[in-house]
Amino acid sequence: MSDKYIKPSRDIAARMLDDEMVVMSIRNSRVFSLNATASRIWSAADGATPLREIVARMVVTEFEVELDIAYHDALALVDELAQEGILQVADHPIGQGL
Repeated sequence: MSDKYIKPSRDIAARMLDDEMVVMSIRNSRVFSLNATASRIWSAADGATPLREIVARMVVTEFEVELDIAYHDALALVDELAQEGILQVADHPIGQGL
């Protein structure tokens, strides 16, 4: 199974408030509030680290959940954020210039 690589879109503004990330799409001014789990994933989304590794390192250890369950939930999250245009998702590392 190929992994996913994720990176925030350039068309966003994001700020951490307490333990939640608030993200605004510059395209349509929609605002998204990410819960603590989603915020951990977002913060680690560098385009170079596989999503499964991010989930294992940032979610499984902190929230005491099984890797397969957490990864499945993370895939659903990143697909939703990608559909909103605030997250890039690829089957290969995403270059820093994108």
